[in-house]
Amino acid sequence: MLRYAVIACAVLVAFAGALEFSDCGSKTGKFTRVAIEGCDTTKAECILKRNTTVSFSIDFALAEEASAVKTVVHGKVLGIEMPFPLANPDACVDSGLKCPLEKGESYRYTATLPVLKSYPKVSVLVKWELQDQDSADIICVEIPAKIQ
Repeated sequence: MLRYAVIACAVLVAFAGALEFSDCGSKTGKFTRVAIEGCDTTKAECILKRNTTVSFSIDFALAEEASAVKTVVHGKVLGIEMPFPLANPDACVDSGLKCPLEKGESYRYTATLPVLKSYPKVSVLVKWELQDQDSADIICVEIPAKIQ
């Protein structure tokens, strides 16, 4: 009996530390999967190494048509949002999306994020938004991360 209790506790501890992506205000879409290259999802935070470029993808379903899609990324440190500059904020170009996006369809968005050497070594909540032509969030995903 004690052996089963120890195993159950170990399983709970393992899941308690698992990486969780949270919705931060998606309006017309819902993300179904987030994949980050090199990210250990058994940890509470995704490690982002400075002076590298991180590739990732977001699968999402769309409830309304979008004629244009823009990417907006912020890092939240100590509750303060700071913009992450992107070389290509137009999500309709080189991201796997072909605009316009149709209502009721599922899509995979892909992107890369440069983690600059100048970034401080801190824990950060990455807020990744795909916004429609009216600047409304199609999806908004928060990714717990640590810059090292």
